[in-house]
Amino acid sequence: MQLKVVVHKAEEGGFWAEVPAIPGCASQGDTMEELLANLREAVEGCLAVDVQDARRTGRDEVIEITI
Repeated sequence: MQLKVVVHKAEEGGFWAEVPAIPGCASQGDTMEELLANLREAVEGCLAVDVQDARRTGRDEVIEITI
């Protein structure tokens, strides 16, 4: 999966970034390498959260997929 990320230079040094496709998903790092590592972890965490239970009938099935 590829995501576009907006990277900002932090006023106090380092970087922070946000993932527009995932509202509220952001991270920071002192170096670009640290930022990218932190972003990967943040995206995994954001995508792992169940926002709400899906409505389903007795004939529906819930499965998990890997992207």
